Formats: sequence, structure tokens, C-alpha cells
Amino acid sequence: MSLQAMIAKLLLKLPASIKIKMAGGEPVVIGGRTLDPNLQFIAHGAANQPPMSSLEPEIAQAAAIEGLGMFAAKPEPGVRFEDTTIPGKDGHQIPVRLYQPDDQDPSAPMMAYWHMGGGVILNVEACHAFCSMIAKIAKCPIVSVDYRLAPQHKFPTGLEDCISAYEWTLSNAEKYGAPAGRAAIGGDSMGGNFSAIIAQEATRRGMPKPELQLLLYPATDLVTEFPSATTYGETYPLSTDTMQWFMKQYLPEEFDRANVLLSPAQESRLEGLPPAVIVTAGFDPLVDDGAAYAQKLEAAGVDVTFKCYDSLAHGFTAFTAVVPAARTACLEVAGMVRDAYSKL
Repeated sequence: MSLQAMIAKLLLKLPASIKIKMAGGEPVVIGGRTLDPNLQFIAHGAANQPPMSSLEPEIAQAAAIEGLGMFAAKPEPGVRFEDTTIPGKDGHQIPVRLYQPDDQDPSAPMMAYWHMGGGVILNVEACHAFCSMIAKIAKCPIVSVDYRLAPQHKFPTGLEDCISAYEWTLSNAEKYGAPAGRAAIGGDSMGGNFSAIIAQEATRRGMPKPELQLLLYPATDLVTEFPSATTYGETYPLSTDTMQWFMKQYLPEEFDRANVLLSPAQESRLEGLPPAVIVTAGFDPLVDDGAAYAQKLEAAGVDVTFKCYDSLAHGFTAFTAVVPAARTACLEVAGMVRDAYSKL
């Protein structure tokens, strides 16, 4: 651990009142929501950093990994993990991290999980602790997928890696002690986008549909202008400016953002999709997006569990070591997965 990380973690142990005093003097209240003091302190410290949109993609990719690494939590005890590769398209070997809990439930489906990062930054380390929480509490194996990133690999490369990983999970679940030929899917932010797309694409491609779709603060509609994109447009760690920069890196020129392989909420036929657990964060340009997609699924007859964590910000799954409310939320979300599995 770097000296900077050690100092940051020590400061985050100070009482909330002191952290607020050091981070502007008053609680941050936007849109009727009050930001968690720990996240306010972290955001205040990051305010002087150059915006991601001002950086070259390679520099942004390295900085994002280093920055979030300061707040990384250790995996949960009682969960084993290993790094390996699985086959993708055209001979590409996809790096993955496999998790198995010591007390695995043989009836719990294996889950394929995709990390956040706008399709441009981060890797499986960003969701390392959270995947171990799901594995432990839902008692299921998980394959966390290190899909290829833009701009080095433009759309649809990363999505195709995720689809290949889903197909691999269906074929290999039994090998890891889970029900054969069945799988759940999940992801946060861009990973939530991939999960929503694959829940639909499975039917379009004639694959078995997922048992469950877990979507954390997902981007599902890149067309509609939601109020939260303005209200929370300058929040940390995701701003509207950063979202636009992500899409500039991720998409080919002139790509239609209404395409359902980017904006799954634009799909008009949502009936028959798998049960969904949809979780949003209050301080997030995407908070309205996730809520709107949950409503669309419910209107189509899909079983939806929905919750918004008002005091938390986008990406909270990566802050469980330093934001107690984020850890509590992640444990609750893992419990939602367990409860959803019990209904299958």
C-alpha cells in the first residue's frame, strides 16, 4: 500500500463532522439527497485532479486503476479465487477471475459478472471485493470477466467478449458445482449495460436466457435526456462529461445510440426477460436511467427488485474498504441475489 493510500485511509477514519469540515464545511446536498460524508471527503480530495476527458486514453486507464486501488477492499473470507483465461471469438483468450465459496449451494446458478468503467477503463480488480461478497452470501461460483476495452478495441469487441463469457458459463457451470446449462449475469455501470443487453440478446441469438440479471447503476438508455444527468452531472466519480468521453472512445463514428446493443431500454419487447435486481446510487447522473429501466421491466411483467441508495455515489462497489455505507449496501445487494436465487 502506498503512503498516499495509507494517509487517505487514516483520514477516512476521522469522525464524520471533521471530514465534512475538511471537505467544504457543509454536507453536500443535491436534489434533496445528502452525500455520505466519506464520499464527500474523497470527492473533495479528487476535485483538483484533471478531468478524465482531458487525458489520453492510456493515461486515463492507468490512472483509474491506480486511483481506485487506493480504496480496494480485501475479498471476503471463505471464498477461493483464481485467475485464468477462457476462449473468446477468433482465438482470443479472455482473462477471467473465478470465485468459489467454501459452502457453495449446488442449486445456486453460476454468475458471469462484468466490471464498471464505461467500456474504457478498469479491470476485474474494480469488483474484486464485491464479487467475493456475492459468492459468499449467494453461495454461488462467479466468473468475473476482463473484457477488452476501447479505444484499443471499439464496440462491439467488449460486448462480444462478454457474450462469449456468458456462453462459456452456461457450458462450464457444472464443472464448478453449479446447475448445468444455467447461469446468472451481473455487472455495475457498463457491466450493468452489458448484463441488460445480454439478457435480451440471449433470446435474439437463441441461447438459454439468464436465470437472473443483476444491474448496478446501469447505463441502459444513451438516447433519453434524464434530469439526473444535469442534477448530478458534476458528481464524483462519474460526471456527464466523463460519460460523453467514454462513449467517444467506445463507439465507432456515427453509431446510432438508439441501437439496442448499446441502449437496451430502447428495446420495445421486454416481456419474458429474466428476473432483475436493479440498484442505483443517488449521486449519479445515471440514477434516473436505472429507475426508468426498472419501471419498464415491471410494466412488461418482469419480476424486479429495485433499490436506490440515496447517499451513495456511482461506483460504490469499489469503495467498500473506506465507506462503511457502501459495504453495507453491497452486502445487502448480495443478499438480494441470494433471495432471488431462492425463488428460482
